[in-house]
Amino acid sequence: MFRTSHPLWLAGFRPFFLLAALAGLVLPPLWAMIFTGWTASTASPLDPLRWHAHEMYYGFGWAVLGGFLLTASKNWVGIRGYHGGVLIALSFAWLLERLALSAGAGWPPVWLAIAAFAFLGSIAMLLVWTLLRYRRQDSYRDNLLFVVALPAFLFAKYQLLYGDFAGGAAMTLALFRLAFLVMLERTLTQFMKAACQTDILRTPWLDLPIKLLGLSLAGVFWLPATWTAGLSLLLAGLLLIRLPFWRPDRACRRLDVGIMFVGYLAIVGQLLLEAWTTLAGPAWIGALPTHVFSFGAMGCVIPAMIVRIANGHTGRKVVFSSVDRSVLWLMLGALLIRVGLTQLAPARYAWWIGLAALCWLAAFGLLLVRYAPVLMQPRIDGREH
Repeated sequence: MFRTSHPLWLAGFRPFFLLAALAGLVLPPLWAMIFTGWTASTASPLDPLRWHAHEMYYGFGWAVLGGFLLTASKNWVGIRGYHGGVLIALSFAWLLERLALSAGAGWPPVWLAIAAFAFLGSIAMLLVWTLLRYRRQDSYRDNLLFVVALPAFLFAKYQLLYGDFAGGAAMTLALFRLAFLVMLERTLTQFMKAACQTDILRTPWLDLPIKLLGLSLAGVFWLPATWTAGLSLLLAGLLLIRLPFWRPDRACRRLDVGIMFVGYLAIVGQLLLEAWTTLAGPAWIGALPTHVFSFGAMGCVIPAMIVRIANGHTGRKVVFSSVDRSVLWLMLGALLIRVGLTQLAPARYAWWIGLAALCWLAAFGLLLVRYAPVLMQPRIDGREH
């Protein structure tokens, strides 16, 4: 397994989708246990809330984003992607970060900082280097957004860990939101064409402002609160204007494509709720805007993307089995519980948190059982990668 020629190390999605499934399986139930007092996080150098936010974004989220970008960027610029020893080292750095931030309370500060930033720093540097070095042959000119966003993740992570927690968390969410906006724009065009025989509107006068607004909202540390609210409303408005042209009526006939539009609408919902919070104050219990995004966009879209990429990039047909569809229904259930029932029946808030976490455990457990063998086996079509 640790041979550099093992199939697991042939492409970036293989190890990191496996690690993402492990994180999705473990992290939400562990947080539910901490939140309800069943266990403590005394071995962590972080307070529980910082640990939870960091692990869901930079543990689970960045395993997925890293795997996606390592796989997609090689196609964007037409080169052989990072593989072998580089992926082994990045995977080790990801695991070391989980250990350090979960059990590194007694570690020397310098070693703790190195462990906390080795993975993100290394993968961001490699991706930026690839996009800049092969800029002339890049098939997507707007990849400059990633050249800006990837280093910005490091600043956001530092703030989330050691500085302004609220600002760091908001900036992190905004950067992930930008990544999802770009990813949905590029992948839904293909999905709608293949699954629904539908061409969706792609026009620079609408797509480019959406992405630039998404990037601007990552500057939460420098923008006045009212500006942030105004830009959030503007971005939500543009997304709603574009939505009918993307034909959600046809997409929602199929769970595997329709769930991508759930993520799209979750982004809109998060923007509207965030603007409401800024202008009028929260009218709900808990961090509802954050969890609309984390459960609606990340939680619903990511499993569907793992299924598509794991099948397509190993030479298999992209067909969602009954098990795959069960995973998506579980994640839709988790979304309903976490953002709906917590508000409708707040007296059972902690109970709903636990039930939503169990949905994640079941969904990613199924993904892990189904796709771990796929990710660790050679392509079935005889190609190397």
